[in-house]
Amino acid sequence: MMTGQEVVLEYTAVADLTGQMLAAAEAGDWDHLTVLEQACTAHVNMLKRQEAAVELTASHRQTKIDCIRRILADDRKIRDLTMPWMAQLSALISNSGTQRRLANAYGSV
Repeated sequence: MMTGQEVVLEYTAVADLTGQMLAAAEAGDWDHLTVLEQACTAHVNMLKRQEAAVELTASHRQTKIDCIRRILADDRKIRDLTMPWMAQLSALISNSGTQRRLANAYGSV
């Protein structure tokens, strides 16, 4: 079972990772973003499994709230950066599939 301090450390780790994820997204380093996202998921899964039974002090609760605010703010910024990239990637994939279907149907020119 986790202690209140361990819960706070996990939330702090997630907040730090989302900050790193934001920096990777700003740099367009999508591979590093993916690695960081996997690390973040591991911490979140740990919290999902073990946090519910932990009683937090007022100080720990406030630290948790502060971390969640940082995480949500970073997540919003990451989404703002990744959505155009995802749309561009989707268009490329769609265009590639269309070209392949046309080539299969009519042969290459």
